[in-house]
Amino acid sequence: MQIWLLIVRRVALAAVTLLLVSAFVFFVLEILPGDVATRILGRDATPESLQVLREQLGLDQPAMTRYLHWLGGLLTGDLGQSLVSSRSVSEVLAPRIFNTLALSVYAFLLYLPLTVIPAVVQALTRDKATDHALSVVTLVLLSMPDFLLATILLLAFVLWIPVLPAISLVDETSSFGEYMRAMTLPAATLAIVMAVYAVRMLRDNLIEVLDSDYVRMAELKGLSRWRVLLRHALPNALVPTLNVTALNLAYLIGGVVVVERVFSYPGFGTLLVDSLQLRDLPVIEATVMIAALVYVTANLVADIAAILLNPRLRTA
Repeated sequence: MQIWLLIVRRVALAAVTLLLVSAFVFFVLEILPGDVATRILGRDATPESLQVLREQLGLDQPAMTRYLHWLGGLLTGDLGQSLVSSRSVSEVLAPRIFNTLALSVYAFLLYLPLTVIPAVVQALTRDKATDHALSVVTLVLLSMPDFLLATILLLAFVLWIPVLPAISLVDETSSFGEYMRAMTLPAATLAIVMAVYAVRMLRDNLIEVLDSDYVRMAELKGLSRWRVLLRHALPNALVPTLNVTALNLAYLIGGVVVVERVFSYPGFGTLLVDSLQLRDLPVIEATVMIAALVYVTANLVADIAAILLNPRLRTA
């Protein structure tokens, strides 16, 4: 019952959060300099042609009217039309979302072993040479911006060991193998960037849990070291790391702009940048709302997973 109450409260909070985000994004875009009609027709357009286009696009209506109309369409699944291409926003977003989701799944599958394995090794060899060496590597990667890491991976696997493509261009005609080759370098970059934040936290949590009384009791009962680690220590140590993982999931959807740009990957982040340059407001608003929805959902899932993994939270 407590879990259901948590879900109801979190869903209500998520709905309010998304409503505030929608209003903030819409009205901030309204006060930005520039004009969509001028972008489309060019600087040499006459005032009459600009006025006609603004009326066609509905830009002559009050901002609040346009916001309520857009919000109503959003609630019914109608994201509107692109002001630049006159295509449905859903049609514009669909292939880009698919590309970013595929990249995100690939990166997350790499993220899990890149996080758990080093943290477990460090916890089991704490204060030894292996622990210190991995800590140095983690700190170096932690201080490295994602575009620099992407460039290093490009040099390593495109120039020095030429096994992967430098440009990750894919489309609807690409095969599964072509998708995998194109996504490997950007997915590896994202996985490493996310993992270095979680490894240090998971290592410290594991060490704390391994020193706890119930873990020592399990060892005294004769359970093997690996069973104690995997059955008792790791699930409890994962709980504080779930929030970092939730943030990483949100980063995968909304924060991959730089990585996608470096590898020329046609994903969600690249579309957002292009839409900002063209002031394609419906596309911008839709992409931001999708990113906000993913962020809120990821945090909700992390909260519920924390309760399921930690019995003490279920009875609190």
